[in-house]
Amino acid sequence: MAKGLSESEFKECLAKGKIKAFSSAGKLVSKELKSSADDLEAAQKSIKGGNFKWATIQGYYVMFHAARALIYSKGYKERSHYCLIVALRALFVSEGLLPLSLLEAVQNAKILRENADYENEFSKESAQDLLDKAQELLDHSRAILKK
Repeated sequence: MAKGLSESEFKECLAKGKIKAFSSAGKLVSKELKSSADDLEAAQKSIKGGNFKWATIQGYYVMFHAARALIYSKGYKERSHYCLIVALRALFVSEGLLPLSLLEAVQNAKILRENADYENEFSKESAQDLLDKAQELLDHSRAILKK
């Protein structure tokens, strides 16, 4: 388990019920990886079609589903996007299984998605960068999960 801030934030998410033990989680890992891959394909079509707002939103969900697959593999489910990121840091980054740069990319993608969705702020460049990082996270997730 993670040390320091990661551990305390993880425990707080558990205490608030925003992360829960989930006995059937392992059965859903492949489904989440497929959702991630499907969202990546859709996001790539959106960016090619010039729909950078939608590509940004879809790109975040590529990362969300890849992260969820990882969390499920440890027997947990999330009830908060923030706590999903906390769990990813505590269970994978702190353990040296996932690079910190990918956790930071998920955090950035969450902000970009919120800006695109709620503020109508987005760009071709940020959408493409997000999709590149989403592909990287999906690839790392598959490697960790050996899928």
